[in-house]
Amino acid sequence: MRWLVGWSSTAARRRSTGPAAYAPPSPPTGSVAAHDTAFGTTGPEHGYGDPYGFDQYGSRGGAAEHGQGRAQDPPPAYNTSSTSGYGGGHADDYAEDTIQPVGAQLLWGDPDPLWAVGDWRPDELRVVRADSETRIAVLGTCAATDAQLRAALYSAKGGALRHLTAWAGSYTAVVQVGRRTMVVGDLAGARPVFHTPWAGGTAFATAALPLADLIEANLDIGYLAALLAAPDVPEALQDATPYAGVHRVPPGHALIMRAGVPEIAGYEQMTSLAVSAAPVAADSAVEAVREALVEAVRVRLAAPRHVPGTETDQGPVPGMGPAERRAARGMPQPGIGADLSGGSGSATLALLAAGLPGMPGTLLGQGTGAGERLVAVTFNDLVVPGREPETERAAALAANPRLHHVVVAGGPDTLPFAELRVPLTDEPGPALIAAGRHRARLLAGSADHFTGHGARQVLDAHPARLADLLMDRRRRHLVRPVAALTKAEGSVMVPGKVYGAARRLARTPYREGLEDAANLLLRRRFPETADGAVGASLAALAWARPGPAARWLTGEALAEVSVRLHEAAARPGPGSGRRPGDFRARAALARHAADLRVLEQAAEIRFQRLHAPFLDNQVVRACRALPEALRVRPGARAGVLRAVLEGAGVHELPSGWGTPSTADPYAPLRIGLRNHLDALLDVFRTPLLAEAGLIEARVVRKALRQAAEGAPVPLDGLAELVATELWLHRLLERRGTSWTGTPTRQRAVPTGSVAPARGAAGALGAGRGAVSG
Repeated sequence: MRWLVGWSSTAARRRSTGPAAYAPPSPPTGSVAAHDTAFGTTGPEHGYGDPYGFDQYGSRGGAAEHGQGRAQDPPPAYNTSSTSGYGGGHADDYAEDTIQPVGAQLLWGDPDPLWAVGDWRPDELRVVRADSETRIAVLGTCAATDAQLRAALYSAKGGALRHLTAWAGSYTAVVQVGRRTMVVGDLAGARPVFHTPWAGGTAFATAALPLADLIEANLDIGYLAALLAAPDVPEALQDATPYAGVHRVPPGHALIMRAGVPEIAGYEQMTSLAVSAAPVAADSAVEAVREALVEAVRVRLAAPRHVPGTETDQGPVPGMGPAERRAARGMPQPGIGADLSGGSGSATLALLAAGLPGMPGTLLGQGTGAGERLVAVTFNDLVVPGREPETERAAALAANPRLHHVVVAGGPDTLPFAELRVPLTDEPGPALIAAGRHRARLLAGSADHFTGHGARQVLDAHPARLADLLMDRRRRHLVRPVAALTKAEGSVMVPGKVYGAARRLARTPYREGLEDAANLLLRRRFPETADGAVGASLAALAWARPGPAARWLTGEALAEVSVRLHEAAARPGPGSGRRPGDFRARAALARHAADLRVLEQAAEIRFQRLHAPFLDNQVVRACRALPEALRVRPGARAGVLRAVLEGAGVHELPSGWGTPSTADPYAPLRIGLRNHLDALLDVFRTPLLAEAGLIEARVVRKALRQAAEGAPVPLDGLAELVATELWLHRLLERRGTSWTGTPTRQRAVPTGSVAPARGAAGALGAGRGAVSG
């Protein structure tokens, strides 16, 4: 895990003197002690220290402050006695605290400090100064040079922020101009920013749990209810997090703090309901996607290579080679790797990474470093049938001499629900129930591993975009997608159903759409389980809809989420003045990015970096510029990616490449649930979700039994319930904290138990949770 954290105070803090103000040093970076007090996960494979030799203050080789020497020598201790108004805590309890994150590197200090926490690589941390009061920190993979960063600072002085997101790569930029601090989030939401009131000012971080520790936040039961009832509806989730008082900056926005006062500002232009986006030629739009995607891959190949775990290798072990020793330690291979599932997204990245000039993909005997091939990993599930065509296509693609194909065989121990002792992540997500499955695949990967996550969300047309076409009077572009749905369903009734639903959505105002969803929750009316492409498309043709887990929530929990939606409908929200298709597509992308972030934390391999170029800002922008008429065509994603590969010199692709998978996506869930039903029933004997008033245990146990028997139950909804329950258990078992400086410092949910407020879930509408001992 890696994150940055800092704060903006209302006034310059006075520097403390005397022994009482001395901040004790953090545990040694990379140590288990430093890791255990952070996110509370045990084991060296999830360490949060710095394995690359930094000292506590980030002074190695100018990595913490690029070209500027030491970041701070030494960091000052901060006495919080001059401030008051701790959010979620008691100011008197921390009167003489000297607080800093565990295992952190100080990037800059007084009066508004910034730290980098976790196992950052030296090339992932850069701080550039324009003058004594103007500086920028870039954390992550960024193609900008130091000169470009310095020039961008002068533009940021005037408040312009969009240019800070226009470089290739995936990164977080923090700009400080005098007492003004600006933290810029990304477009997809894969690198979110969080903030909370603290000590009279504002604390911010790229992870929510450290801020919850800082203010000793209670659980926000209302957010958990909304996350289960309507996960795809931004108005239900609002800017909340699982921790009361900790807020999320929406994708495409920046957090601006002026002397501790926060402001959320958008930096991206939105498509208006009155005026559609300017038409772009299909060829030029596809060319822009190619350029953005190639540059996103190239910037990662140009970064310094890292050999994982060399300092922990104790030498030869009888009967074990280097690769086996790495696997026994839970570490990836050195070099570059990529998923090769047989799908178009992962295959495109693997072929681009292997074919671009330089390493990897250099043929044996040609050029410097020749013989390094890209490690292409295919997960072959031996328990779940139906994916044989994808595996065969992956094998055909791996015949490329620039690829080294590794097939990971998945057995019963890699099924969902096989491992119920989950790692602690920032927030709950469906990936928690399949963490072992993803981890088995990633262990066979490389230190830098490409994944195709996000390709579907940024390239495919959300079904609600059919309503956008009707709003622009482009009915003829509906012919192809409706014909494809008709062919898949085999019914002559499909065109009328799809056209009627799209026309209804096009004529439904945003406010009315939210009220309809709120009434569905209030009356406990849930759409039947969507079977096939037609059912899923019809269910998606709405401004908002209940989530798959909503049917198992209590009536009071649903009523409180309904109140949230009614209140959102009464005021301008993120969907006001927007087209329904564009709005739903952005919401789906943000939800996928949040789930991917949970996956990265749950299946984390130490020393490994997962790269998702499809979620980079420039790639997202290029994909959003694709004409809607091109998007809604059947096979549009495969066509765009084929053009991307042809532009990069890859012309030979196996037959059937880009064909949608015919395998049942819920088959692993169904088999895993059937194999581990007894363990799941034990989890829901006395669930924490029931203590919070969100579910009734007997209802969920009955649903689990029905699903195991093959009844048509929304398995993805059950997966969300199980993941949330396991996450709550893991959070309450935690005993560490992300901060050091005093033995009295507490953590998030300090009492270690959850209880509803005013009965079952009475405080849900206000977004407040209650914790009792």
